[in-house]
Amino acid sequence: IVQAYGISVGLESGNGIVSDPGLFFRISAVITLVGGTMFLMWLGEQVTARGVGNGISLIIFAGIVAVLPSTIARLLGLAQQGQMSAFALLFIAILAVATVVFIVFMERAQRRLLIQYPKRQEGNRMAGGERSFLPLKVNTAGVIPPIFASSLLMLPTTVATMTANADLPSWMSWLPLVTAQLTHGQPLFMALYAALIIFFCFFYTSITFNPEDTAENLRKYGGFLPGIRPGKRTAEYLDYVLTRLTVIGAAYITAVCLLPEFIVSQFGNSLYFGGTSILIVVSVTMDTVAQIQSQLLAHQYEGLIKKSKLRGRAR
Repeated sequence: IVQAYGISVGLESGNGIVSDPGLFFRISAVITLVGGTMFLMWLGEQVTARGVGNGISLIIFAGIVAVLPSTIARLLGLAQQGQMSAFALLFIAILAVATVVFIVFMERAQRRLLIQYPKRQEGNRMAGGERSFLPLKVNTAGVIPPIFASSLLMLPTTVATMTANADLPSWMSWLPLVTAQLTHGQPLFMALYAALIIFFCFFYTSITFNPEDTAENLRKYGGFLPGIRPGKRTAEYLDYVLTRLTVIGAAYITAVCLLPEFIVSQFGNSLYFGGTSILIVVSVTMDTVAQIQSQLLAHQYEGLIKKSKLRGRAR
């Protein structure tokens, strides 16, 4: 609601954008924007319930991919006009491909912890003694940290838009200068962006993965990590490994998200395509492909089971 009000005030401040500015326009703009957002959330839930993949992520994915052709056309236009050299264009293309490959590698990277199950006597034979792995992803938090960080950094811009035409007192004369530094490509924006991403990486990982619960579940089912006592020691070891993995994951997400900011500082906002957008596009694509493959595999097994049942009845 606050952001929608800031957008309505920003539209009113534009030259000739709003024909009848005033309180009625602001109220109708806030209702329209908030209602549209809630409809998209409902639509995303319906896609999740009846389709393949996360519906809200797919909607965000579609919105990002729709901007790609215009971004590529803008790059080619700058090269044709001589505002960008062919070497710079080639460098950006190679950098984009390398970034996608790096994201795929890091999203699939995981640390596998060996879990041993003890042998037990069942009648006249020995059972158990299996080995399995507990996979811990390098990027446990996913794309949530950059989304939260960018959302928080949008608040100062919204406040600046709302107070653009207001007469600020003398003690608030610093506000326009600070908000000007909180735009894409500015050093203050990049520093706060990196700090918030790192914070939310650790915060979200601590919420989604609980080492104590995992250690307790392993103990209940008789599993243990070789060389580590079940219970508290296992939880401490899991927390130690997860903290080290989160450091690597936070550094990876920060590097991917800050890379476009450095490009913006060199070439301007016309070339902006956020690191969050790249992460969402690659992650959603990988997740959707994996879910489609699992659905196809399930259909194959279902067909085999039906055939075996029919043969059994015929016999």
